[in-house]
Amino acid sequence: MKYWEIIARNLSKAGWSWGCISAIDSSGRTIWIADAHRDDGKRFVVRANEKLTAFLELESAVAGASSCARGCRQRRSFFRRLLSETTLNPKKELI
Repeated sequence: MKYWEIIARNLSKAGWSWGCISAIDSSGRTIWIADAHRDDGKRFVVRANEKLTAFLELESAVAGASSCARGCRQRRSFFRRLLSETTLNPKKELI
């Protein structure tokens, strides 16, 4: 299971409906747009350069508005650290 799928499953368990789409911006780059909404009218839309980053941002926005699945803050911190390490050193091998 991919990391973004885990986040999506946790959003669903917490009562959020979600969606994700990729698009090409005016510079020809792929962008990812993810959204989550509930029946109470709350809605969040985020945009990012990578699918995982979009879901991490979406999870972060939702976590601020409602209770997220247990451990979401630790997972978000782990993934941000992982992304920053691989961005700074793209040749680093992941275990």
